[in-house]
Amino acid sequence: MPGIIGKKIGMTSIYSAEGKSLPCTIIEAGPCVVTQVRTKEKDGYEAVQLAFDERKEKNTPSAMKGHFKKAGTSPKKKLVEFKGFPETIKLGDTVTVDVFKENEWIEVIGISKGMGFQGVIKRHGFSGVGGETHGQHDRLRAPGSVGASSFPSRVFKGMRMAGRTGGDRVKIQNITVLKILPEKNIIVVKGSVPGANNSYLILEK
Repeated sequence: MPGIIGKKIGMTSIYSAEGKSLPCTIIEAGPCVVTQVRTKEKDGYEAVQLAFDERKEKNTPSAMKGHFKKAGTSPKKKLVEFKGFPETIKLGDTVTVDVFKENEWIEVIGISKGMGFQGVIKRHGFSGVGGETHGQHDRLRAPGSVGASSFPSRVFKGMRMAGRTGGDRVKIQNITVLKILPEKNIIVVKGSVPGANNSYLILEK
């Protein structure tokens, strides 16, 4: 689907026409440069590669320098392929936030905040042991039993246990576009989106 690359700025709230306070996220979306146009004849599929956010020349590999030079643009940090763009789009074109409209539903993809190693209560929402009687004083946040005894004598794969939490690719669907500020490359969406401030986001129709 057509889309654009953005960066999460932060959260705020705006008032609706009815006077209701709406939580929203501010995203800096684009402008993105078309750095490659894939075709069915050459690549086996049709897609458009967009690039976003300036990158220092000294930190760019030589092969990527040539890739960006071919598109007539400076080195960029983030590259993402999108499908569904019109065939009229060409190498070196610029895609702006105007690809979206206000009150439109979009999808936002990002990397969720990493929380490190967490227990089962924070990671899976376990309730823990209810009381502190009968020697249960140190079991309030424990996972409880994880397997059977003599059969099958093992713990099944996929058992919900403690472990690394967050840092996953998350897609949020059906987010409403509240406001678009083309002159500032800003798009304001309703609610929260995955990721920390200044992290990259992929916005799709």
